[in-house]
Amino acid sequence: MSQRYAPGIRVEIRDAEWRIKRVDHTSDGGYLLTCEGLSELVRGREVSFLTKIEPSVRILAPEDTQLVDDTSSSYRASRLYLDTLIRQAPPIDEKIYLGQHAALDIMPFQFRPARQALQQPRQRILIADSVGLGKTLEAGILVSELIARGKGKRILVLAVKSMLTQFQQEFWNRFSIGLTRLDSQGLQRVRNRIPTNHNPFHYFDRSIISIDTLKQDIDYRHYLEQAYWDIIIIDEAHNVAERSSHSQRARLAKLLSTRSDTLIMLSATPHDGKPESFASLMNMLDPTAIANPSDYAKEDFRDKGLVVRRFKEDIRDQLSNSFPDRDIDTLKTPASLQEEQAYHSLLDTEFKTLKGAGAGQLFRTTLTKALFSSPAALLSTLKNRSQRLQSRLEKESSEDKRTDIQSDLNQMDTLAKAVENIEIKSFTKYQQLVRLLKEDTAEGEQFAWDPKDPSDRLVIFTESIPTLAFLEQNLPKDLKLKKDQVLILRGDMSDKELAQTVDAFNQRNHPARLLLCSDVASEGINLHHLSHRMVHFDIPWSLMVFQQRNGRIDRYGQTKQPLIRYLLTDSANEKIKGDNRILEVLIEKDAQAGKNIGDPSEFSKEEGEAITAELIERNNAAEDLDDLLADFFSVSDESGEAPVDILDAFTPTAQNLGVEEMLGNRPQIFNSDIEYATAAVNWLQEEAGVALQVSVDDDMLRLTAPSDLKQRRRFLPKEVWPKDDRFVLTSDSNRISDELKRCREEDTPWPDIHYLWPLHPVVQWLYDRSLNAFGRHTAPVIRMPQQLSQNEHWVLLHGGFPNRRGQVHLQSWCAVHIQDNQVVDSCDLSEFLQRVNLNRLVNPGRSSDTSALSKLLPISINHAKQQLEQERIQYEQSSNSILETQIDALNELKKKHIYQLELDLEGLSGNQQDTKRHNRESEINRIFDDYFEWLENTQLIEKQPYIQVAAVFTGMPHQETGAGL
Repeated sequence: MSQRYAPGIRVEIRDAEWRIKRVDHTSDGGYLLTCEGLSELVRGREVSFLTKIEPSVRILAPEDTQLVDDTSSSYRASRLYLDTLIRQAPPIDEKIYLGQHAALDIMPFQFRPARQALQQPRQRILIADSVGLGKTLEAGILVSELIARGKGKRILVLAVKSMLTQFQQEFWNRFSIGLTRLDSQGLQRVRNRIPTNHNPFHYFDRSIISIDTLKQDIDYRHYLEQAYWDIIIIDEAHNVAERSSHSQRARLAKLLSTRSDTLIMLSATPHDGKPESFASLMNMLDPTAIANPSDYAKEDFRDKGLVVRRFKEDIRDQLSNSFPDRDIDTLKTPASLQEEQAYHSLLDTEFKTLKGAGAGQLFRTTLTKALFSSPAALLSTLKNRSQRLQSRLEKESSEDKRTDIQSDLNQMDTLAKAVENIEIKSFTKYQQLVRLLKEDTAEGEQFAWDPKDPSDRLVIFTESIPTLAFLEQNLPKDLKLKKDQVLILRGDMSDKELAQTVDAFNQRNHPARLLLCSDVASEGINLHHLSHRMVHFDIPWSLMVFQQRNGRIDRYGQTKQPLIRYLLTDSANEKIKGDNRILEVLIEKDAQAGKNIGDPSEFSKEEGEAITAELIERNNAAEDLDDLLADFFSVSDESGEAPVDILDAFTPTAQNLGVEEMLGNRPQIFNSDIEYATAAVNWLQEEAGVALQVSVDDDMLRLTAPSDLKQRRRFLPKEVWPKDDRFVLTSDSNRISDELKRCREEDTPWPDIHYLWPLHPVVQWLYDRSLNAFGRHTAPVIRMPQQLSQNEHWVLLHGGFPNRRGQVHLQSWCAVHIQDNQVVDSCDLSEFLQRVNLNRLVNPGRSSDTSALSKLLPISINHAKQQLEQERIQYEQSSNSILETQIDALNELKKKHIYQLELDLEGLSGNQQDTKRHNRESEINRIFDDYFEWLENTQLIEKQPYIQVAAVFTGMPHQETGAGL
């Protein structure tokens, strides 16, 4: 008789226990079984078996479960075993069960992205909250929930290089999710230790890597195409949007969007005002969402729940002391005579080698931007241009062209001499900065920066590297700062150097007082722990950069008022005055937006700079800025007529539910994680005979890793494992906050104290040991003569229905009450735990014959199957209705895509139309067919349930067991 395999059932293969996740027919008439390991040595591993070549595949039927008496004191082994089963049962609704227990000061707004994502068929979402609201933490809450649901074994995070370590630390410190950092060297080390034909992305289940590292090596594309993850996170996702040209980043992100069910994008600046770039992000999340990237309505993606976006003002009532309003001021200093002469020389300069299409004016704008930064920046730009022209002059044979080149060289030499006359004393913006930072000046008294105070640190931004070098050379001596009191962040630093610099700046014990930054530091990193003062030495030409820079100190967790100062040079030259007025308007726009909605309408750095450059190239163009920006930030509504503010497109679809409505609670036997962990280590030592070096004190657990726990080390980043294998864990999130604060104050970026909660590897190890308390395919017998009569029994079962991928979509607990071989009633787990008291159990510690109790199993299992069948019917009635609605919506979307295709084909020749129609129709059919197939594989559940016998509770004392039921 052939075996009947189905997802969810347990099997024994190669002397290990597995749960079947997927069953596929093979050409030889057998099956390919994709299985997840359950027994200790294989737990968590996913392996495929061919039934035709496996010598033995034994189906572990629930009726054949072996019952054994629990002989542990007070039935602590059974209590641990049952509580572990309860803890590891995947939630199946939209509520949040785990994230609220992370090491966070949780606020309601942080739950909503996870809740919104869990309401979707698959979790694909752009978390676009304003800078500093905690998008990394919101992503961690969602990822924690997916791990609890069995959908987070393999995780890939892509981040900018300056954020790799910080993201890695946040996920570990707050959620115990270990991400192995793979820089170029790390990837090469992995490739060196595995066979040539093996995929390096299979080596670590959870990793974080810079997207720029991936795009540099063409080999990685092949590896990525062969790898699959449960969750992919793209931080600073605006960097992967498609712009005017298809960037390597965008192509890579589009590829990765197909390699995971769950895709989480994070960006405080998700749009650049161009509908095409934002549409590219939406179509990575859901390729069916937008038919015409140039013309779409907010409903195309909003109603799919693809985006959640909140500003500071939206959640101010939840922030308490966090996020005080900014104190912003622009300090203008009259230009010196030398500076005025340099401005005049710049405006008089003409470039004969730059003709046509405004090339000369464009280069003058580049020079203007450099001079607005510093004389050093302009001299560097002139030097680079002169070197290129000199090289051309040496190769040029045409006398006329040589004359033009020499003319430009002379012009730039004249300009350079004018700029060189600006000595440090006549560089008025720099002198204004020095006055601002000195306590004995009027400006200094108002700004009140105290370099002697280790908790009062200052951030200065400039996007020009020559300006940064100038400040690095001169500012320390003018402020009487020692060399180790000034730190530098530049884009040419490695990710490791960037992380070390940020860690040093955030450590109270480090001598650093001042951080000089290029815009590599403007994305994502936390600088607010010891700093609430920032100076913009040069003014960004893009509102996005304003937003990103200021967000380094003006972010969630900032308790002091951010003091932000902009420096400008006030020229008497009307053209220069007009150009500076444009920069002042940008400052005013950013400040006004911050007060009104907590965030400006940004565009990309490149687009923003292009607009500012366009305005500067005009005369007296500052008054045009409002109109130009208003035009820039609009998309059409569905009719294509009235413009729609693109910010309005980010209105969250999730209801404004209260916290209690968003959160779920499981029944539990132990009241807390520390109570569970304490019981587990005591049982291991006293009952299971495991020698442990362990101590428990209040909410602290100290444990030296035994050999089987040490085996898990290779799956974790090396930074998180304690050097002496001695774990120190606490279940108190306040202690974790104190420990993280200590780490910032000292030279210890990774904490010595870990968070004790369900996702930590030590707790996961305790789970595995507890689940193996009674052996394979075995359930404990718990005798309760004090609470149950002699002929009264309860059989506790857990069962459910997986989808075609083996993911559980419907599961429940069923406690079957039996008396005199008849089912009296049944109830769910919560009611059962109320009807019996598992906290007051007396166990004589003897084993008896359980064969008579085994006869209860078919009776209880049959009852549970009937109950599960009713639940399946109800579930399918509800889910099928939802699925039909989804399919109808997809069919309508498909028609919209086909209609848009026909519009795009208008005006093309016959052959061109045929070719484009064929290619595009094939792509549309593939996209929608893939989605339909995905829905069938994930939203439809199997007809046969899996059932596990968890325990048998009986009122029959030990000596009576053999006498019958």
